Amino acid sequence: MSKITIRDTQNPIILKFEFDDFITNNESFEFKNIDEATNSPLAQQLFYLPFVKTVYISGNFIAIEKFSIVEWDDVKEAVAEQIETFISNGGVIITESENKTKKQPITVYGETTPNPAALKFVVNKMLTKTAVEFKNIDQTSASPLVQELFKFPYVKEVFIDENYISITKYEINDWQDITLELRTFIKHYIENGGTVLDESLIIAQTELENAKVENFDNLDLISQQIISILDEYVKPAVQADGGNIAFDSYNEDEKVVKVILQGACSGCPSSTFTLKSGIENMLKSMLNDDTITVEAINA
Repeated sequence: MSKITIRDTQNPIILKFEFDDFITNNESFEFKNIDEATNSPLAQQLFYLPFVKTVYISGNFIAIEKFSIVEWDDVKEAVAEQIETFISNGGVIITESENKTKKQPITVYGETTPNPAALKFVVNKMLTKTAVEFKNIDQTSASPLVQELFKFPYVKEVFIDENYISITKYEINDWQDITLELRTFIKHYIENGGTVLDESLIIAQTELENAKVENFDNLDLISQQIISILDEYVKPAVQADGGNIAFDSYNEDEKVVKVILQGACSGCPSSTFTLKSGIENMLKSMLNDDTITVEAINA
């Protein structure tokens, strides 16, 4: 096998090791630990490296997420060499039994949301741990599934989080006319091993939120409290409705909290009521400040 090409990703803790040829048959695999990797001898070996956190195998590459105990520049060449040596010695990347077990039946059902233009398709398996929103087909390089969904003329936006796909439609069709078609397509796509999300390619739609969280200790006390309240009390509720809320900023002088609404929450007719009567009142009460206001920068 030819030499592996090492490529950076949008996420600095994830590195891709690419091959010239495909190493899976239209399937993607994610292993979080050595016990999950029983059908990937290569992934099992990689987990003996103390800095390996997650192993992704898909298409023509192996992507590795690392712990922060090392820098990629110090170990990436050694990792590439280990993978090459393993394969040249006849090592197996994915066993045949793994390919077979991936053809498991998938159940998908539609669930209404407060937004009449959005429907939540719930799947009986975890799809991602990173909430991602797609506003158009040009943003879908990390999701072959969403690329296909945008080919339906009535699909306006797609939001994926945990075990569900939230789809916002144009007004040209009623849900009763298209729900079965979408549900069947999603079910067959996942059952046949199609890639839902390539975690290593995700261009974080929540980049601003992640930056705030990463710099949590550098924020002012009120901003820290707001983030904690949103994470603990608000996010679970909006995620149950097929959406997400992200902290953007807090202006201490004007007492204005700005948030980003995603998925079914974005453009929802009831979002203004939710912001004012729900989230704003909650922050006023929990922060003991009646002057606080909440605005959605994309409502």
